[in-house]
Amino acid sequence: MTDDRDQTRLSRARFRAWRRGFREADMVLGPFIEQVGPGLTDAEMTEFEGLLMQDNDHELYSWIIETAPTPPEHETPLMARIRAFVKEHVSHAVQQGIG
Repeated sequence: MTDDRDQTRLSRARFRAWRRGFREADMVLGPFIEQVGPGLTDAEMTEFEGLLMQDNDHELYSWIIETAPTPPEHETPLMARIRAFVKEHVSHAVQQGIG
């Protein structure tokens, strides 16, 4: 993501990822888009934006942490990346003394 349009798109995604209205979702999606977002392809960003359009944050979070089945259209390599990020991010946060 390099041009102005991409930067605007990334900024919007950052804003929406950090302000889901459900803290647990914010703490997953916000850091993910901050750290991984700049390297996402256009198709991956479109997919991420689709996740951000989900109305039910609790449901979205349950897909990420795999406590509920993920709809097939969201069971993608990007979802796998988000899940791997969560495992690494949470592990790192615990090692730093959070939790």
